[in-house]
Amino acid sequence: MDEDGSAWPGWRDATERALYGPGGFFVRERPAAHFRTSVHASPLFARAVAALLLRVDEALGRPDGLALVDVGAGSAELLTGVLAALPDEVAARVAPYAVERSARPAGLDGRIHWAAAPPRGVRGLLFANEWLDDIPVDIAETDEAGEPRYVLVRPADGRERPGGPLSAQDAAWLRRWWPIAGAPGARAEIGLPRDAAWAAAAGSLDAGLAVAVDYAHERAARPPYGTLTGFRDGREVPPVPDGSCDLTSHVALDAVGGGAPLVTQRAALRALGVSGARPPLALASTDPRGYLRGLAAAGEAAELIAPGGLGAFRWLATPVGDACHGLLPTGPEAGPETGAATGSGTGPAGD
Repeated sequence: MDEDGSAWPGWRDATERALYGPGGFFVRERPAAHFRTSVHASPLFARAVAALLLRVDEALGRPDGLALVDVGAGSAELLTGVLAALPDEVAARVAPYAVERSARPAGLDGRIHWAAAPPRGVRGLLFANEWLDDIPVDIAETDEAGEPRYVLVRPADGRERPGGPLSAQDAAWLRRWWPIAGAPGARAEIGLPRDAAWAAAAGSLDAGLAVAVDYAHERAARPPYGTLTGFRDGREVPPVPDGSCDLTSHVALDAVGGGAPLVTQRAALRALGVSGARPPLALASTDPRGYLRGLAAAGEAAELIAPGGLGAFRWLATPVGDACHGLLPTGPEAGPETGAATGSGTGPAGD
């Protein structure tokens, strides 16, 4: 603590208070007012999730009470879109859950259950779109001797200073997933809390599939100085943990999955029917309005699967039980493309 009484917590504690503490950013704000995700880019995203839910439903033997759990639901835009896209017979069996820390929005579909944590013991699909990037994490930076130390921050203005050495657990995570020792000035976001959060979320299912979608990086290509940033009113801003902005960083999604293969959003959405193909030109003369609708849909699809944008997001699929293995593709597209560097995660406050 400074002489003036200013505290210097680690980034994890400072971010937790800034985002989710009393009056925190995600407690008082609706994410859609500040950033745009795949859910907001096009209804095609919700239709693709609906297609995935149908695969899960078939794999589980079409159970009654088929769960659809949206972790970090925001105002439940994704759930609303998926319910609208499902066949009536399936929609009648779906139990939709919005997992959120903020209050339930007024006028929300009465079918949607609102909860602060995922329901336990359900069967179905758990989907977390841009949630993990807003799970608070500590930041490490190597000192002049090349040894990682915690980075402390003053919440009022975002100024930083070196802290103490890492705990044995955090140091072990860095050695395995994001080695920075030996390079003075290197930084890393210690993703252990995200790993634990995903294990708990996926573990809430009795059977089915858990899917995490985020802008991510993998061990072979970690950013040397980390990715922490802020977002407010649709613009990137300095990351100051005073509650005035979102605080987000890219996700070491390979660590979250324990080394399980990842797939790009481009590959995942194409496998779920989002192609970006333009309608045939002949349709312009026989059905002009249909042709224009097809062009608009192609443009929206192109944004969702763009290799250098949203299409470069990573999807992690975690099957729970034996029935839901292989419902999403894996392959070369999951590796070489770089993660998207624009946009903001919406975290537990929404997608």
